[in-house]
Amino acid sequence: MLAGINTRLEDLVTVITQTESHRQGLLQEAAANWHSWAVKVQKMKAIYHILNMCNIDVTQQCLIAEIWFPVADAGRIKKALEQGMELSGSSMAPILTAVQSKTAPPTFNRTNKFTAGFQNIVDAYGVGNYREINPAPYTIITFPFLFAVMFGDCGHGTVMLLAALWMVHNERRLLAQKTDNEIWNTFFQGRYLILLMGIFSIYTGFIYNDCFSKAFNIFGSSWSVRPMFRNGTWSMETVETNPLLQLNPAIPGVYSGNPYPFGIDPIWNLASNKLTFLNSYKMKMSVILGIVQMTFGVILSLFNHIYFRKTLNILLQFIPEMIFMLCLFGYLVFMIIFKWCYYDVHMSQKAPSILIHFINMFMFNYNDPSNAPLYEHQQEVQSFFVIMALISVPWMLLIKPFILRANHRKSQLQASLIQEHAAEDIEGDNASSPRRAGAHKAQEDYEEEG
Repeated sequence: MLAGINTRLEDLVTVITQTESHRQGLLQEAAANWHSWAVKVQKMKAIYHILNMCNIDVTQQCLIAEIWFPVADAGRIKKALEQGMELSGSSMAPILTAVQSKTAPPTFNRTNKFTAGFQNIVDAYGVGNYREINPAPYTIITFPFLFAVMFGDCGHGTVMLLAALWMVHNERRLLAQKTDNEIWNTFFQGRYLILLMGIFSIYTGFIYNDCFSKAFNIFGSSWSVRPMFRNGTWSMETVETNPLLQLNPAIPGVYSGNPYPFGIDPIWNLASNKLTFLNSYKMKMSVILGIVQMTFGVILSLFNHIYFRKTLNILLQFIPEMIFMLCLFGYLVFMIIFKWCYYDVHMSQKAPSILIHFINMFMFNYNDPSNAPLYEHQQEVQSFFVIMALISVPWMLLIKPFILRANHRKSQLQASLIQEHAAEDIEGDNASSPRRAGAHKAQEDYEEEG
């Protein structure tokens, strides 16, 4: 009995060993085909997901799908349907027909790998209506340039440019990796955006003469302290009593009159009022560029109103918006440029503050002795601009809602009148139907007797 049990145990061990080896072989074969099977399952799920959106024909021989597609892609869709019929061996030819719909078509903006990042930024703020102007092409330049105005450093811009160039050069290999890292995917999808931001940052960095917070002295400074030393306005005693030496451009020769060929003079990197000068310069340039961009965006809306023939929006929306923007912010840009051009080194100490002027403009305060006027008749001009801006606010916010409300009430009244007339016609038909039936019966009797 012991020998028989041992024999059975050996047979069971042999069966278990063979089963394990067979299972291992099956798992290895399945592992080799696992990726292709997963792809096939995903494709089948995608196909069935699309088929579930279709309707079955009455004859149950074909499927009906209602889709939106660009008109330019009609030929490609027909060709794809024909190829699908040939590959599936179907005997029923696909039919592509246009269907009229009262629903507004969805907005479709065709993009590529370069413009997709900019389109995503625009869509994050809102998607335009069907056939409206798409601002994304203009954003390709304005967005990275306005970023560079704030991030003007050619050193950091070079780092951004090199990182973007690496991603662009290896985009095929990086796309094949398909990582789930959200931060990396965000940077990689915006690689062309980062590329342009790096280029513009290098450009504005050279304008600011700033590379890792250091200035370049390539062409030589246009400032010199030698004339101050020669005419006796600068001496060692002056340096001992006042260690902050001020270069006075009013003294002939201190400033050569020829500005630095490109960007900010490197002498400003040594000045104690460096931040005061550069921050004022950058702030005013940012104000000018921002107002120009806002005005350009409002002008783009005019083309939408003209295309859709919305005269009401032109008269009650576009015109007051432009009046409000130009009378206030456009005038601010004018004052900045006027002050740059009018006040030279001999008049700089008497230059008024634009900020105080802008505040006094809204308060109608023109008796401030500490802030001289910029030009003649400034009071009349600023008062006119403020009044026009105040008029444009109710013009823009009140008139159009009342007109739309009146049109809505008018359409409701017309709809109610149509319903009343239809009800009266139905009642009249019901009342006259017995009379018509009796007349018809009398006519039949007369014909039979005749």
